Amino acid sequence: MQEKDMVSDVLAGTKASIDSYTKAITECANQQLRGTLQQLRNEAEQFQYQLFQIAEQKGYYTPAPTADQKTIQQVKNGLTGGTTPTMR
Repeated sequence: MQEKDMVSDVLAGTKASIDSYTKAITECANQQLRGTLQQLRNEAEQFQYQLFQIAEQKGYYTPAPTADQKTIQQVKNGLTGGTTPTMR
């Protein structure tokens, strides 16, 4: 197995773990457990970002081009419906 494939596999596994931690956090009522899961998720996110940086430096990954402010605002508006939700 090539190093590039191993890095890709670890990145995919780490992303899946982050998703699982996030789901568990949103469903957790116990504050102590919730805090532990948040800490684990944060550590996994830091690891994922460090590994991403290594992959990018080695040429294993090319990120998408940086979006301009107009595009960012359009996406934000699309996700929020363009309005701020109100509490009733």
